Amino acid sequence: MKQIILGTAGHIDHGKTSLIRALTGIETDRLKEEKQRGITIELGFASITLSDGNVVGIVDVPGHEKFVKNMVAGASGIDLVAMTIAADEGVMPQTREHMEICSLMGIKYGFIAMTKIDLVDEELMELALEDIREFMKGTFLEDAPIVPISSTTGEGLDLFRTTLDQICYNIPERPFSPIFRLPVDRVFSMKGFGTVITGTLASGKVNVGETIMVYPSLITSKVRGVQVHGQSVESVSAGTRTAVNFQGLDKELVDRGDILSTPDTLRPSYMVDAHLHYLSSNPKSAKARTKVRFHYGTSEIMGNVILLDREELMPGDAASVQIRLEAPVCCVNGDRFVIRSHSPVKTIGGGHILNPVPRKHKLFNQTIINGLHALSENDPEQSVSFFISQGGFAGLSFADLRIMTNIGDKKLEAVLQKMLASRQITQTDKDKRLFVHGNVFEKLCCDILVKLEQYHLENPLKESMSKQELKSKFRAFRDKDSKLFPLIMARLVKDGSIVQEANNIRLATHQVALQVDLQAVKEKIFGIYKESGLTPPFFRDVCTELEVDQKSARDVLQMLIDEKKIIKTKDDLYFDFNAMTQLENRLVEFLIKSGEITTPQFKDMTQISRKYVIPIIEYFDSVNLTIRVGDTRQLRKKQLN
Repeated sequence: MKQIILGTAGHIDHGKTSLIRALTGIETDRLKEEKQRGITIELGFASITLSDGNVVGIVDVPGHEKFVKNMVAGASGIDLVAMTIAADEGVMPQTREHMEICSLMGIKYGFIAMTKIDLVDEELMELALEDIREFMKGTFLEDAPIVPISSTTGEGLDLFRTTLDQICYNIPERPFSPIFRLPVDRVFSMKGFGTVITGTLASGKVNVGETIMVYPSLITSKVRGVQVHGQSVESVSAGTRTAVNFQGLDKELVDRGDILSTPDTLRPSYMVDAHLHYLSSNPKSAKARTKVRFHYGTSEIMGNVILLDREELMPGDAASVQIRLEAPVCCVNGDRFVIRSHSPVKTIGGGHILNPVPRKHKLFNQTIINGLHALSENDPEQSVSFFISQGGFAGLSFADLRIMTNIGDKKLEAVLQKMLASRQITQTDKDKRLFVHGNVFEKLCCDILVKLEQYHLENPLKESMSKQELKSKFRAFRDKDSKLFPLIMARLVKDGSIVQEANNIRLATHQVALQVDLQAVKEKIFGIYKESGLTPPFFRDVCTELEVDQKSARDVLQMLIDEKKIIKTKDDLYFDFNAMTQLENRLVEFLIKSGEITTPQFKDMTQISRKYVIPIIEYFDSVNLTIRVGDTRQLRKKQLN
């Protein structure tokens, strides 16, 4: 069954509410103030049944200029409009503004209801028709039927119904979106029911029993019941006027302008990228950072329009802009919006959302300008590529891409798989479904190779760089939960660009080559430690003896450690590797027999002074050979297995 919402529009006192009452018998002015003043202030709601049995929801909007923001809230969910123009007054200021708003909201279907025909003679009616036809030229209602009506006498009501029937028959189904969203236009409490929220379901569907989140406050509650046109239903889909009853939700926690959706689906953002059409009716250009009222869904938020590619926007022009807001908004790609001037308040433009969760852009950034322009071409692969590239090394999740592209999940899956296969993107986390752009991934690979090359040049005598030190050089890898670094390491190892040995990394082409004099120093240092065995001199004394600077000697020493010819303990002490291995074997044999050893016993075993005993026994603790228990050492359990 096709779900359709009809909205009224037009100047104050042109008979919108009276027309709905005559058609449906429903009084949409429900507030005491509305009845007293005889004008519509808030949105009103009704329904009408078509000849085919389909029920069309009706949203009646206020016509007074002071309540245009309420009119915009109502227009955000309608499929077709009945532009109401009184025959005795013709086109008036709010007729024009309401028409501009409907055009900006992307409404494509509708007709004109020429009301109050009982108040004019035939000649005045012809003048009114001429006025209406002239006004409609160049609008989406240029060729729309004009239905003369009198809500007082009932003349034209049948023609109204027939016209509505025909237009609704030709309206296509709403584009499918898997994301459930219900912009809130009313919140109230009912005794025995609790909090009730009403609105026009923008996309997706909702079922009784589901857990729903209120955005942007992120409060969750369970759906207790759903009604459509006063009838309880188990499920409701897009394009329907809906009342949702919630379980245990405080009425004070929800406001008009909030949006209902499934948990963790939408992303609150203080800025949006958008395609903005600046109305030709504006008397002057819009400057950079123009303060505006941003109308989206049923919300109104103050913000500033940031012009990305120019200094000013001329009347009638369109451009990609960033709108920075004073409160968070939860949008989806393609959503329509209207902007009104700060003061005096007047509709000045509108358009559709390009990116609902952008980063802050610099002005005149050609990459951003070209990317936003390309989004208007509706190429899914091109859009996904741009969005993921904007995610940088942090990447974007599948959930983010859903609201950024607003295409079906299956289609999005297919696009991602194609791009993964061609290495346009890389998946960095399968659980979180995170993706980074191929260009970002390849640049990080190149940057790592450059960093390693620089390290080797600065440390020619070092075999490799520690993995942790390399990782710390890049801001991209500081998130402890990120899996990007190991993925890049795996790629570079697979490509043969680097060699990874335990926790050390080097370029595959790197080889340590000592100069002749340093080779001689290396042999002398090794000779000293080999000869001294378990009683070596301090490193500083070795440097003094060989008359070599400590930096060069330390680099050579590191080579000997890498080659497993000497072992470093602490206190600037280094020991011959073979001597330490032999001592380790003796110690293990002793502990297997005796179970434990004291420091004096270890000193007796080695026949060396305490200056060497303490560093050696603590070294064996540090490599998990032994464990200290009180004043003794024992073999660690793994050594006994």
